Amino acid sequence: MRYVHKKFSQQYKATIGADFVTKEVLIEDRLVTLQIWDTAGQERFQSLGVAFYRGADCCVLVYDVNANRSFDTLNTWHDEFLNQASPSDPKTFPFILLGNKIDVDGGKSRVVSEKKAMEWCASKGNIPYFETSAKEDRNVDSAFLSVAKLALEHERDQDIYFQTVVADPVPEAEQRSGCAC
Repeated sequence: MRYVHKKFSQQYKATIGADFVTKEVLIEDRLVTLQIWDTAGQERFQSLGVAFYRGADCCVLVYDVNANRSFDTLNTWHDEFLNQASPSDPKTFPFILLGNKIDVDGGKSRVVSEKKAMEWCASKGNIPYFETSAKEDRNVDSAFLSVAKLALEHERDQDIYFQTVVADPVPEAEQRSGCAC
């Protein structure tokens, strides 16, 4: 909501299943439409992931810097995404990690250090990391710009390996004979 609509609500409304928004951004003279899916963070909705993850160009993992439990579940969400999305090359699929709510209590409530988050990112192949505050609009635009650029980069990398196979045309005589089913 902060990135697309420039709004923040104090009232927490849990995502049920998934929600999505779109935003057009200009990246290197190219108009790109981002379709941002917010999937429910509760484990009871995890099985719905496959319907939303397939075809994704980037995965943004978000945790609360003030809650160890949200950080401790990152491995599960990371692996579950790869399992359900089935990207062609899981090792190079782009992820970004956001440590959110850095504004809470002036940082006094923080329990997950930036160092710990950076170590986790390094262990997953140097995933980009941003510390954000949706409430104060800190680093939100930068994070999503990075998401868009990573997704475009990944798209280009995928295009390099895309091969088109063109079948030989079937002779007309063969086209008319046989079953049409």
